[in-house]
Amino acid sequence: MISFVVGTTAELIKIAPVFHRVAERGAKPEIWFTAQHVDEVADVLSDLRLPEPALWFVPRERAHNLESPAQVPGWAAQVMRTAWSRRAELRARLTADGRPPLVLVHGDTFTTPYGALLGKKILKARVGHIEAGTRSGSILSPLPEELNRKIAGKLVDLHFSPSEREVHNLRNARGVVVNTEANTAIDSMRQVVDQPLDVPGLPEKFGLATLHRFELVSRADKYREVLEILREQSRKMPILYMAGAPEREKIRALGLDNLFDDKFVAQPKMRYLKFLPLVARAEYVVTDSGGLQEECGYLGLPCAVHRARTERHVGIGENVILTEMRGDRLREFLDTYQHRRGESWMDKYHPSDIVVNSLAQLGYC
Repeated sequence: MISFVVGTTAELIKIAPVFHRVAERGAKPEIWFTAQHVDEVADVLSDLRLPEPALWFVPRERAHNLESPAQVPGWAAQVMRTAWSRRAELRARLTADGRPPLVLVHGDTFTTPYGALLGKKILKARVGHIEAGTRSGSILSPLPEELNRKIAGKLVDLHFSPSEREVHNLRNARGVVVNTEANTAIDSMRQVVDQPLDVPGLPEKFGLATLHRFELVSRADKYREVLEILREQSRKMPILYMAGAPEREKIRALGLDNLFDDKFVAQPKMRYLKFLPLVARAEYVVTDSGGLQEECGYLGLPCAVHRARTERHVGIGENVILTEMRGDRLREFLDTYQHRRGESWMDKYHPSDIVVNSLAQLGYC
């Protein structure tokens, strides 16, 4: 049996097409959830037709979003207690269908190396990593994501890498390395990108911003700078800033509430089914999200990645630029974004098919 050990809504989005393709082959995969993110899980499961997790490593009634590094040790201890206390049951479930047991993890969250460790050492299964091999070249940027990927790379047996670049990064890795040609996110995008928009008062033309990473929000000078630049730009065309609770709290703490008005609009984050169609209709995107960078890359949408480094290379040098967290580079992008719109790749790649065909060849489904 194949279990998907994931812990965030972004991971659910990216494993969804793989999960469905495994199930279409007559297998009965399960989602085992570590509950790093909880608040939007029900919406994502509904939007992408995923079943409820078969297992919550953190009891559902006690689960809550991890919002600071200080919460990680307690969360990790609870996940380990559940895995250890139920190890015989979980091993039995993994082998119930007579096929080799396989645990699949995704991406670069805390769940990625932790899920790989649990699968390998406690459940005695082989482990596959979807979106394997991405590297920024600096262990400190982004932290902890780069470290999570490196640890996972030492544990897993099957590496599903989104391009030849990531395959090269894993040239010394043990196990099987498969080039999926793109991120599985593109298969999820295809399901929802053309959904109708339901945003009251949406301007005809608008820019979109999402800025939430610790390495930016924790630096008051850099966070203030980027918000002030966006405020200036919003005088030319409205900008929607999708802000979660931690960002809104930081804005209040820094006394930056006055930057926002009917042109520079702070909006609550939206569920995936509604957010991606909004992204697709924006004139440009400013973000520090690697996942959104890739989505913009596949859509050909002008995008500025406001980070010092990025481990992802979709669209870089074409419709996507890396600002290196420099205000002057962001301003340059905002002044010239009209020239950066590129070709859509939406019909070109089908990475989830490659993942599942590989699993079938190896006897897992």
